Amino acid sequence: MIEAKDLDKTFGRGARAVHAVRGVELAVGKGERVYIHGPSGAGKSTLLHLLGGLSRPTSGSVTCGGRDIYRLSDRKRSRLRNRNFGFIFQFYHLLPELNVLENVMLPARIRGGRGGEALRKAKDLLATVRMDGRLRHRPSQLSGGEAQRTAIARALINSPEALFCDEPTGNLDSEMSAEIYSLIRELSDRENMSVILVSHQEVIEGFFHTEYFMRDGTLEKGAPGGARRSILDTRYSNTTSQGE
Repeated sequence: MIEAKDLDKTFGRGARAVHAVRGVELAVGKGERVYIHGPSGAGKSTLLHLLGGLSRPTSGSVTCGGRDIYRLSDRKRSRLRNRNFGFIFQFYHLLPELNVLENVMLPARIRGGRGGEALRKAKDLLATVRMDGRLRHRPSQLSGGEAQRTAIARALINSPEALFCDEPTGNLDSEMSAEIYSLIRELSDRENMSVILVSHQEVIEGFFHTEYFMRDGTLEKGAPGGARRSILDTRYSNTTSQGE
């Protein structure tokens, strides 16, 4: 479980201080898919970075498996991110000098895994995301959808317990966006992997268990305006129970 308690993040001081995250309380269970949405500038990306161990909070705590990740040394926190967390960003962050296969293998090589095992798993993941025909291509040779599918495979190479997604379809058309969300849901179900996804887009029915709305650094459960509801789509639940 990932849990945030009274989480705050302030940039700057005095009159110029910007309170990006204010008193956030959040608990994400194993296998739970959480959707955090709200307008641009609401603090969504900052919150995701705090939860994923990428940015130290001004106050409050983030725990993973009962450990306060910001009480760990930088080295141990980096190891936690590498082994337990996966990250997907809007702009992919693929290394241009590496091909698709090498980009996906990179986190496993950083972890110190055996080359043969990392190669096999990378190829399996790229087949899962339908990129097995582009293994030797460089990022500059990929479409937006292909680059994002490569980034998803890279995020999963170390079998993370939690996947953090920051506007993962912001640069994609609606058809490719739906495909990416379907893939994330499928992999989450199969691996019992938690997903925390932030976006300024509207709620995507059927993909997430819990919805939060963020505004001016504060987080509230449910849709804006005070509505409280699960966003698991009934139609999706019915079709999956019938063996879809």
